[in-house]
Amino acid sequence: MNMKTILKSALVMAGVSCASITSAQADKMTIGFLPGVVDPFYQVMELGVNAAAEDMGVEVITQIPATWGVEVQTPILDSMIARGDLDYLVIAPTDKAQMVGPLTAALEAGIKIITVDTFVGDGDYVNGPETFPISHIGSNNTEGGRISARGLGDSLDGSGSVYIMSTNPNVSSVDDRAAGFTEVMDNEYPNIKIVGYDFNLNDMNTAVQQTAATLERVPDLGGVFGTNVFSAQGAGTAVVNAGLSGEVEVVAYDATQFAIEQLREGTVSMVLAQKPFDMGYMAVQFAFADANGVTSLPKLVETGFAIIDADNVDDPEIARFIYQVN
Repeated sequence: MNMKTILKSALVMAGVSCASITSAQADKMTIGFLPGVVDPFYQVMELGVNAAAEDMGVEVITQIPATWGVEVQTPILDSMIARGDLDYLVIAPTDKAQMVGPLTAALEAGIKIITVDTFVGDGDYVNGPETFPISHIGSNNTEGGRISARGLGDSLDGSGSVYIMSTNPNVSSVDDRAAGFTEVMDNEYPNIKIVGYDFNLNDMNTAVQQTAATLERVPDLGGVFGTNVFSAQGAGTAVVNAGLSGEVEVVAYDATQFAIEQLREGTVSMVLAQKPFDMGYMAVQFAFADANGVTSLPKLVETGFAIIDADNVDDPEIARFIYQVN
């Protein structure tokens, strides 16, 4: 059963439909949207949020941090709480532990929480340490890391050395991607060695410098796994700058236009496209449903992936998952 069917069934069971909500009721509902940072992934998610808000007839207040981090996201969250008019918050927490306190403060102020892309605690909102969010909507990032590892491992014919370029520690999404990648490399590709794992703090220029240093340190490097937008962009740029396009393969998490260009040029061998539009749209739907009495919303929704390579990048059924922000 797909997500739209699940939600429609839940609404029907509660005796609620979009058409049954009067404009006066809708005016009472305001949703805050606080993603992690300005990048193509979250820009597409914002498109989904806005589309659902229009369909549901609710108001959305969006604040997008210029840079990634708890020290940036928390003051913005505090200001959103201080508005006093938010009923729900759709958020991508920038740290799975440090954002628990600020989000608990939002909950105590009467704002219900839905997480997208990244979660708090261990992501188990039924039995885990943090159960206060209504739901988490995002990718199965451990599986995404496994898929990425198999793509890179097969491209290298099962031998060589690889490098992980990531963003920040203690961020659920990229932690899980690296864990899934490492698990598969350790268990399924014994002749491939992971020679480094760096954090660029979500800065592309740092990612370029770190990858360049690794290329110099490991002259026979076979591939790089870029765990998010800026990691993959930085890794691909460093490979091109070193004149190693086609020799050092890059697997890119997130289907940005930049990643697709590098795929066509032969620097990137595989792109894992998430579904950020779906995440944003469903989060608003869930808030709408919860506000209207639905009690059977799932605590976890996995939105899936599209795997893009040189063979299918022009297939319309695959190309539709490339992030389009204009």
